[in-house]
Amino acid sequence: MTGMKGPGIFLAQFLGDEAPFDTLDALAEWAAGLGYVGVQIPCNAQLIDLKLAAESKTYCDDLRGRLANHGIEVTELSTHLQGQLVAVHPAYDTLFDGFAPPELHGKPAERQLWAVEQVKLAARASANLGLSAHATFSGALAWPYVYPWPQRPAGLIEEAFAELARRWTPILDVFEQSGVDCAFEVHPGEDIHDGATWERFLAAVDNHPRARLLFDPSHFVLQQLDYLDFIDRYHDRISCFHVKDAEFNPTGRTGVYGGYENWVDRAGRFRSLGDGQVDFSAIFSKMAQYGYDGWAVLEWECALKRSDDGAREGAPFIRDHMIRLTERPFDDFAASGIDRAAIRKLLGLSEEQA
Repeated sequence: MTGMKGPGIFLAQFLGDEAPFDTLDALAEWAAGLGYVGVQIPCNAQLIDLKLAAESKTYCDDLRGRLANHGIEVTELSTHLQGQLVAVHPAYDTLFDGFAPPELHGKPAERQLWAVEQVKLAARASANLGLSAHATFSGALAWPYVYPWPQRPAGLIEEAFAELARRWTPILDVFEQSGVDCAFEVHPGEDIHDGATWERFLAAVDNHPRARLLFDPSHFVLQQLDYLDFIDRYHDRISCFHVKDAEFNPTGRTGVYGGYENWVDRAGRFRSLGDGQVDFSAIFSKMAQYGYDGWAVLEWECALKRSDDGAREGAPFIRDHMIRLTERPFDDFAASGIDRAAIRKLLGLSEEQA
């Protein structure tokens, strides 16, 4: 039993224009200095040439070698932004244009085709990098109708998920051909945002073997979902794990919906590891119980703390929570060592009855 790998860190929130956050090599050196052994890489041209990675094993071997020089591995690639663009409701067209190249702004159909191709490239690049899983978003067609007022017309949700499946099934087929899991992050703003919507999507893609989950408990806190029960229900489909904290402190003024307040003033807000309400001891125990052998990756988002402090505290936090799986039962010292014949005797059974 190999057990969980980590600690890793998602680079999306740290990527910038100034050193050490401006290149993959500099970020790897920075992450290693904080105690991380893996980086989750967003498919951003500043960090990776996705098309070349999909076509060239040599390029991918070189990338891995550069990271290895710092004691760092790639945990997964991420197409959160591109995956979002696979399915966009027109109400969000203008806002989501920023996720695509400028030449595609104002062209939702062309933008969607570009996004699909990007995620397919990421599947092939992941294979060339020797990765087993990939992190992404599902996108959303039904999100504007999440609250049933006015009453939703019959068939609206069913058609939304049928269309979502039509768009994702060919992508999932590329992941199958590449031998890589496609892990959707359960997240508000996505059509896959809880267990019920995950089940809808999984049924719509005919239980596709590469349709998997990225588990991030912070989004469960903000929705008031039971993240431990989620692991019990869907552990066999969890391929990625974002270690992110959150808290929910409702008042008579704001609750789950947040009252359009900024992050600091919302009842539910993201926090640095250890500063929120997530029971990580229970989560890591559940993941160990079910044999999760993927990466534990810090995703830093906090309404209060500086990012460099959150990153510095994240690696030891994850390392201290990771469970090394035991190789023998705890009560082996009390083993009786008796043979089958003695066991049958204990049961009141004779050898002749065997």
